Amino acid sequence: MMRALFSGVSGLKVHQTKMDVIGNNISNVNTIGFKASSVTFSDILYQTTQSATGPNSSTGTAGRNAMQIGLGSTVASITTSMDVSGASQRTDNPFDVMIEGDGFFIVNYGGTNYFTKAGSFNIDAQGNLCTPAGALVMGWQVDPNDPTKTVAGTVSPLRIMSPENMYAEPEATTKAYVSGNIDNKDTQVAYNATGKMFTLNFYDKTGHLYKAQFKVSQAAADKNNVYSVEITDILDENDQSIFVTKEISNGKTTYKGSSITSFTFGGMSYTVSSVDSESGKVTFNKSGNGVNLTFNNATGAFVSVGDSINSTTTSGNKTVNFSIGAAGSTGDNPFSNIEIDFSQITMYASSGSSSLEANRGSIEGIGGGKPAGQMTGVSIDASGKIYGKYSNGDSKLLGQIVVATFANPAGLEAIGNSMFRATQNSGDFDGIGKDPTEGGGSLTTGVLEMSNVDLAQQFTDMITTQRGFQANSRIITTSDTLLEELINLKR
Repeated sequence: MMRALFSGVSGLKVHQTKMDVIGNNISNVNTIGFKASSVTFSDILYQTTQSATGPNSSTGTAGRNAMQIGLGSTVASITTSMDVSGASQRTDNPFDVMIEGDGFFIVNYGGTNYFTKAGSFNIDAQGNLCTPAGALVMGWQVDPNDPTKTVAGTVSPLRIMSPENMYAEPEATTKAYVSGNIDNKDTQVAYNATGKMFTLNFYDKTGHLYKAQFKVSQAAADKNNVYSVEITDILDENDQSIFVTKEISNGKTTYKGSSITSFTFGGMSYTVSSVDSESGKVTFNKSGNGVNLTFNNATGAFVSVGDSINSTTTSGNKTVNFSIGAAGSTGDNPFSNIEIDFSQITMYASSGSSSLEANRGSIEGIGGGKPAGQMTGVSIDASGKIYGKYSNGDSKLLGQIVVATFANPAGLEAIGNSMFRATQNSGDFDGIGKDPTEGGGSLTTGVLEMSNVDLAQQFTDMITTQRGFQANSRIITTSDTLLEELINLKR
């Protein structure tokens, strides 16, 4: 009779444990990355009142089964459902990341690596990618020898908004091309006329923007298919000639020559000969009469640039070089040589008007240069690579989020704050991690993995657990009644 009492007590205990687990599951129904747990029971020690016997032909008796009385139940396991993914919740936050696959994010808290499915990240004061609980998100760093790749080494904190990542380096312009059409009936481009003007914008090595002003006109009175191209001036960002320095004294503005005194265009040298102190107008000494631009007189197609005025070639150079000389050594020159392509110009009839336009970069879009850029945003691709977006149109790799996988993820130990740690039964973390796309997985940004708690299942388990608890309580009350009857035998 006492055995029944203690069996009932053990039944109450295990059902209370199961209810505790169900309560924890339901309370975390909206916890991102939460994994539900389930409880299984097992019977425990049996008291054998009679052992089993086998049949005995000599005595003519049959075999008898053992007679055993169980002593209750116990919790066999509390298993976390790691293999079932939670629903996706769209947030559109670029730092919210969901894992498609069986991997875990690697985070470091207090110097120890932990693992989580909760991909709600943000940035701390030092620019580190971190969790709301203050754990650092770990990953791979950018290869110093190849900024387009990451090094698959020991994971380290991803400091994506460090001071050096907040800006993108400027690039000098190294290529340009001129497009458009010259109409040989256009009086503006006739010999000794004002000429057709166009401007080329370009950057130096520090990201400053300049404007080279070009003029095109007929090279000779009797050559209506050959035009002379020359540079009239080069202006800075304030539309002031780079060959001139402005000085203001006692309210009076005067001009004098700057440290930049020369440039070359198509093998033709330009050297500053004088600067008008009142107007700032620059006069150049030139080593020639401009760079010749030749077209086919019959078809109007481009032939060459830089050839002699009497050239008879059917095809020649497409490009000429433009470079600016600055004071000091070559290494101190902030300007790069620019290769200008003129092959996109035609000489067709266009109602007596010409149109020319200079474009930074080659036709393929290479070498256009750019100013220094300021970070304007961050994006994370499916492989976990983090890219910074900059105001100059640049995109720079900042690091890569990696994941950890385990032979038995259910063996991980939950420590709170949606984090797990490795145990002897989960398998070890190698300290390096894996690319999220390895094995067919991926990362999705702007989305979070919600809890995988199935409320219908939890409510059903809650009903069966309540009934089980109720039934075990009846064992105790009924056993108590029997004991009471036993005690009353003395009356």
